[in-house]
Amino acid sequence: MSEPAEPEALLRGEIIPVTPFQQNCSLIWDPLTMEGALVDAGGEAERLLARVAAHGIKLVKLLVTHGHLDHAGAVAEIAEKLKLPIEGPHPDDAFWIDGMPDAAKQYGFPPTRSFVPDRWLQQGDTVTLGSLTLDVLHCPGHTPGHVVFHHPASRLALVGDVIFQNSIGRTDFPRGNHADLIKAIRTRLFPLGDDTQFVPGHGPMSTFGAERKQNPYVADSMF
Repeated sequence: MSEPAEPEALLRGEIIPVTPFQQNCSLIWDPLTMEGALVDAGGEAERLLARVAAHGIKLVKLLVTHGHLDHAGAVAEIAEKLKLPIEGPHPDDAFWIDGMPDAAKQYGFPPTRSFVPDRWLQQGDTVTLGSLTLDVLHCPGHTPGHVVFHHPASRLALVGDVIFQNSIGRTDFPRGNHADLIKAIRTRLFPLGDDTQFVPGHGPMSTFGAERKQNPYVADSMF
């Protein structure tokens, strides 16, 4: 008989709020290989790279949930500096990424460059990080090309601006759609399990179970 498969290692991480919008950039890594990724490197590139160095992590890629400036503003700078591949978001967010230089001027951010990801992501794709595999869920609504990264073994999801503690993402931006957002949360995120924690794009972590009970926009009692 073959030996049972070793259980997958649990993802490690640190949340690093960046930009005046206090966007939660997540530094995640595989503790077995110490290979890591920055999820939503929205700004303050040098500060992010200092945290990478402090943990002794080998940064191997940049992951992007969606194309808003505060989530992707430092991606081109870091990717070019370290020759790293960019994965995500879904191609429907290309127009947001293309518009980042103008958005930076509008919001008083430092000059920001757009980029083309090395790999656009789709529903059902996976992303690897060392020995870890993260599932990709396409969750449109806040932006049309928003994706979520989920590591089942760690019971953890990185959800960008899809859902927050007691709130949900704005849908009044170009190509936002409230109905799509609600559907994505209830049919793609809540089935991941009540005990699954999530890191939102802003503010404190929560669990899908807590939001099913108390979130005034998507709680079970609303449906």
